[in-house]
This record gives sequence, structure tokens and C-alpha cells, in this order.
Amino acid sequence: MDSPGSSSPLPSVDVVVVSYRSAETLRGCVEPLCDLAGVTVTVVDNASPDDSVATISDLPVAIIRSPRNGGFAYGCNLGIANGSARHVLLLNPDAQIDRDALSTLVSALDEHPQVAAVGPRIIGDDGRLHFSQRSFPRLRSTWSQALFLHRLAPNAKWSDEVIRNPAAYAATGSPDWLSGACLLVRRSTLTAIGGLDERFFLYCEDIDLCRRLRQAGHELRYEPAATVRHRGGASAPNGVTLPIYARSRVLYARRHYRPIAVPLEVLGVAVGEATHALTSFRRRGVARGHAAAIRAALRPSTVMGA
Repeated sequence: MDSPGSSSPLPSVDVVVVSYRSAETLRGCVEPLCDLAGVTVTVVDNASPDDSVATISDLPVAIIRSPRNGGFAYGCNLGIANGSARHVLLLNPDAQIDRDALSTLVSALDEHPQVAAVGPRIIGDDGRLHFSQRSFPRLRSTWSQALFLHRLAPNAKWSDEVIRNPAAYAATGSPDWLSGACLLVRRSTLTAIGGLDERFFLYCEDIDLCRRLRQAGHELRYEPAATVRHRGGASAPNGVTLPIYARSRVLYARRHYRPIAVPLEVLGVAVGEATHALTSFRRRGVARGHAAAIRAALRPSTVMGA
């Protein structure tokens, strides 16, 4: 890691980290960024019960204590509004990026004016590649996963939203959307589209963001020359968060699908939760989470958008 003043400053970048129960990883995420000239760090504490920000109280970062846990998008918007740099890095508290990787992402934006957001190659603590490139959700992929057809045809584009071909991660690309665990976005573009949609409490806010960027005429870029470590990059919704994920999928459909397709997506989400509940019967907590997710997907307030 560069020492202060040991290299030319990066173009201005505001790093936004939303923290909730992140005491174990937050310092490892934030501390390496504090000595980088041109970089400012804002940590938004989303009313975390473990007082995660106490672990970084001695570091030169801006700390915003949210009065409530309004969700990930809500926290990101608070952090984004706190800065003025022309680039904003959205970074999960269990991710780590170094100067070289950040510089590579900045260069990708500066050299390609048509690109509004760029994401890095993401690996876990064990060095394994995380599949961070995705296709937009579609009825066919929702129903394929609900009926486990994606396991029969794992490499078929229609069967899954995750791009699993390792070759796709060896070269630059432009997938439909990129993981929000680490995403560098132009501030001007974020402002133009109104920031992140706070109706998404957790999950799908990065899909929605990337879709709106594309709808506004911008491109996205996957940049393998930048590598980021993400402890939670391979994690999936657990028993507690499964209902939140189901609700976010329905909200995404309401926002981006044709009206006639929304009920089919709702049914597909519910059927998927039911089939996964059946296959998870030995893990009671997960099975209960899937059952709760069925109710969340079919709840009238979710379907109708209240």
C-alpha cells in the first residue's frame, strides 16, 4: 500500500461504505483507503446494533450515523450526498480494494466516456473467482431456477442470470449488470438518474441501477485488470433475508417488466421459493425462510406496490 505522498494522487473519488453489523470487516475495508491522495471515504452506519463504526473511530473518514436502517440503497444515497468527487465507489464493508485496482477502474471510466459504471474482477479470501457478471432477470430465468432447469443446462443463457463461464472473466466485457459489492460510477450520471432506488431495501438495487444506466444510454464495463477481494461475494440470501430477496424481485419486475408479465414473475418467484423450501426441509431455518418468502412475494402490498 502506498504511503502518503509516495505517488501521484488519484483523480477525486468518493468511497461510500454502508455498514451494518460489519465490526469484523469494516476496518480492513476502510483503512487501506485512508492514505490515498484524492480519495475520501464516507462510512454510513445504518443504525447497526453492534456499533461497527467504533472500530474506525480513529481513522480519517467521514461517519454518518443514520437515524434508521433504511436499507442498502438508502445508506448509499446518504453517503453519495456527503461528497462531491466526480467518481463514486460503492464498496461493501467486507470487500478490499487497493490503489492499483482503484486506479485501473478510474482509468476505465476516464478513457471510455460512454461507460457510466465499471466493476472489477472479484475473488474470495481463498482466491476463488466470484461470478460477478450477470444477465438481467427475465421470466424464463425466474421459472428455470424455480424448476431447477438451470442445473440441467447451467451454461445456457436462458436458464440462469449468472455468467459462469470463466473465460468471460479473463477479458473486458459489458454484461447486463455488475455486482454492487464494488462498483465505480460517475457522479454526474448517478445524479441524472436520481441515485439508487430506496424502495429496494436489500437485493436488486444494483440490478435496477445498472438497468436504469443502460436505459439512459450508457454502457457498463467489466474490468479484469482490477481485482478486489470480497469475503461475502459468494453468499446468497439466507433464511432471514430470503423474504427480502423475494420482495425485491417482485419490485424489480413491477418497475421493469411489461404489466402483463408481472403476475407471471410473481408466480415464478413464489413457485421457486416453494420448490426450494421442499428441497431444504432438513434445514429448518432455511425452509422457514423460503416459506416466509412465498408470503412476501404474494403479499398484496408487494404486488401492488404499496
